[in-house]
Parts: sequence; C-alpha cells; structure tokens
Amino acid sequence: MIPFQLRPREYHQLDALARHSHDATMVQRAHALLGLHEGLSAGEIADLLDVSRQTIYNWAPAFQGRGNLNLAQRLLDAPRSGRPASVLGIIDPLIDAVIDDDPRDYGYRATVWTAPLLQRYLEETHAIVTSRRSVSRALSRLSIRWKRPRHQKGAQKRPEKPRADDSADARRNHHH
Repeated sequence: MIPFQLRPREYHQLDALARHSHDATMVQRAHALLGLHEGLSAGEIADLLDVSRQTIYNWAPAFQGRGNLNLAQRLLDAPRSGRPASVLGIIDPLIDAVIDDDPRDYGYRATVWTAPLLQRYLEETHAIVTSRRSVSRALSRLSIRWKRPRHQKGAQKRPEKPRADDSADARRNHHH
C-alpha cells in the first residue's frame, strides 16, 4: 500500500474524534487511519481492530476520495445500491392505525382487512411497496390474529323446521 498521510488538521480532528466520539464505527476507522499515518502496516492495524486487512485497504482510499465532505461523513460508508431499506417498524404503526377500521371506509370493497389488502393499502395510501410476508410479520409483531373470513352463499335462508311445540299449538288451535 502506498504511504498514507493525513494533513495536520485532519490528523488532529481524527485524533479528537477517536478520543471523544460515541460512534464505534467512526472511532474504529479514525484509529485505523491514524495508525496508517503513523506508519503501522494494514496487517498490524487489522489485528489490533479485529478486522481484515482488506477492510483497512478499503477505508484509506474511501476517506481520501471524499475530501469534499466533512470529516465524520468521510469516515462512514458511502451510500450504495442494493436492497432497499427494510420496512420494519415503518409499517407497524400504519397498520395498527387502520386494522380496527372498516376497509370500506378507505374505498375498498371488503369488510375485513387481509394481508394482501393491507399491502395494497400501504402502497396506494403511503407509497410503501412491501411484501405480503412483511405485512404478515408486522401483524405478528402487533399481536394481531384473525381467522380467514368464511364465504357464505348469497342470502339463502334455510326453511325453518317446525318445532315440536308449534305443531301441538297448531293442533290445539285447530280444534277450538
């Protein structure tokens, strides 16, 4: 690795940050960069900080390449592509707020909430795209349990069977 040198101001800021910050990631990276500046090898620093040598090799150019940012931002990971942030904790209060309401009040043609309907509600109302499984997990975290609605055929009534006393009453009334 090419020699790593900090500017005097960077050195003093990193040293102060390493001593006083409560952010473990920043403290660890500050120590690594100070160690490189002081001539320690990436392997020695990696052993001291319990990280890989490759990690040290990654931190140094990342820090140097972000000279336009403030010192703390230069120590943190840059934004990266990949899986979007989890909806954990975000959807729970949104579901909790509507679960006792009638879905028809929100324009849906259903009388009970289901995981797919909650998923649709979150997307349409809050622009949160989530999986059915995430919705089910949120329901579990909220201790919400339900049974599947039982579908019944239309309003067909079964004819009532005459009760034993009805027939006795009918016979009594008939004879009078």
